[in-house]
Amino acid sequence: MQKNLLTLKEFSSSELSRVIDHAIELKQKYKRGERPELMKNKTLVMLFQKTSTRTRTSFEAGVTQLGGHAIFLDWATTQFKLANIQDEARCIDRYADIVMARVLRHADLLKMADVMKKPVINGLCEKYHPCQTIADLQTMQEHLGNLKGKKLVYLGIANNVSNTLSLGCVKMGMHFTLCVPERHPISLDEDLLKEVRATGLYAEEKDPKKAVTGADVLYADAWIDMELFLDPKFKDEKERRLKTFMPYQLGRTLLDSCKNAVIMHDLPAHRGYEIDDYAMNSERAIIFDQAENRLHAQKAIMLHLL
Repeated sequence: MQKNLLTLKEFSSSELSRVIDHAIELKQKYKRGERPELMKNKTLVMLFQKTSTRTRTSFEAGVTQLGGHAIFLDWATTQFKLANIQDEARCIDRYADIVMARVLRHADLLKMADVMKKPVINGLCEKYHPCQTIADLQTMQEHLGNLKGKKLVYLGIANNVSNTLSLGCVKMGMHFTLCVPERHPISLDEDLLKEVRATGLYAEEKDPKKAVTGADVLYADAWIDMELFLDPKFKDEKERRLKTFMPYQLGRTLLDSCKNAVIMHDLPAHRGYEIDDYAMNSERAIIFDQAENRLHAQKAIMLHLL
């Protein structure tokens, strides 16, 4: 059976470490002007049901840099919205060497992967974001060195990003603290929670000031679903979340109490909400290194699966 990247559960700690090391190596080669055509004559099909900036750009640029070709498919302009998902997936499987899908429901991604013979990558769904986590770990390793024993504090709402980030951190021997007032119900994965809790490296703390004590990394993510942020129908829920989550904002107050931690955000950011301008513009922010590393992490993921 082919190797997929659907949740990050598929990768052992050693396998994850090898992918991160390879991403760093590919980045260094790129900076030196080396362009090994490791995906020459290979085709990546990218299927997007959800909007994207970094995922699309980094995958498409990454394939190009490796000598391959990427095909962008917008779900709304394909027959996926009309036909049987597995029928459409089986057709794509005949055309592509590797597939990345960014979908609303993980269940649909599983339906696709179940009938496809080529590697499938989860570009984001409601439960997981493994590509982001691998780029995050790459970024932390570049800035902090050996990650074992380091502490990351995640602030905001428990969601798809925190799910895979917690799993990735404990696989690398990091301490992960979830500091949130609530969970996004559609993102809940009880099996993943059981797995990370069993490591002894996972903790939950609702008080932000207590949570950030001794942190090496402070990580923020959006509180409000991006596609609903400007939707008037979401007004009441948006206002409720603002009242609930504002104490968890990654801003001057928390940063001043945790002076050695680097600042991360997976973007796009709602400045003034989950993170303020002070944090975004801080010399301690490595947010755009994260964004850049999506490119090199994506290349390492594709090469690993191929």
